[in-house]
Amino acid sequence: NKEFTNYQRVSLIILFYRSKKSIRDFIVEFKESKWISWLGLKKIPKKSTLHDWLKLFGMKLIRKICKVLLPKEVKLTSIDGTGFDSWQRSRHYEKRAGEVHLPHMPYAKADLFIDVKTQIVLDFSLITHREHDVRIAEKIFKRNEIKNIIGLGDKGYDSEHLHGVARANGITFYAPVRKMNKKGFSYQKPKGKYRRECLELPDFFGERWINETVNSVLKRTQIHFLRSKKSFMKQREFGWHIILYNIKRKIIVSSKNNQTFIFCQIEIYSIRTEH
Repeated sequence: NKEFTNYQRVSLIILFYRSKKSIRDFIVEFKESKWISWLGLKKIPKKSTLHDWLKLFGMKLIRKICKVLLPKEVKLTSIDGTGFDSWQRSRHYEKRAGEVHLPHMPYAKADLFIDVKTQIVLDFSLITHREHDVRIAEKIFKRNEIKNIIGLGDKGYDSEHLHGVARANGITFYAPVRKMNKKGFSYQKPKGKYRRECLELPDFFGERWINETVNSVLKRTQIHFLRSKKSFMKQREFGWHIILYNIKRKIIVSSKNNQTFIFCQIEIYSIRTEH
């Protein structure tokens, strides 16, 4: 169908996820907005058309769009994981159900690999099953194409194999070493060359908490819960939210860099007159 271009399709999908509304309500309110003229639309898509567009774009294309929004210079990065609700059910009716068995809330775990300076998401992963943080980080580091950068992580990413994967893909990774026993004392040095180097962490390791800020911003402003039911649609939905988040961060960063300041100096002199 040549009535819509891919730029218009992508723009409408991003606007739909930004609205946080159902497809029907979004189409109804979209008819009254100025985005029709701004995007140069010849006609307004129907509910079924927008639903088909959500299935049209896969994760490969979504990740390519994310790469366009990456910052030019990346030096310090951080990786961390967080959980998201897959759907939001009514707590009122959940309490009224009483002893009735309720289905378990589906699990959705996201790992974000961010640039510490700009807080832009460089890469991400969303899974709906249990998997160790190290294995997810290995997949993210193997997809990395940015070289000579520093990565930060918490104790969950303490793995000699992960350090090797990171170094092979241009990342100097730092993660605190886990304690060797349950009492919290370590009587022997950790195994592995890179793990022993992490016994003394650099001074800038405290900037890893910025990843928690990005997680909080996504939960408070964009993703209260994932609406999609199928796992592959949850991944696409989360990917579009990451694109929307990166666009907003690019606008904030560019506005800070292009700010102009005008300084006015006012001087007051006392002049003695004849009177």
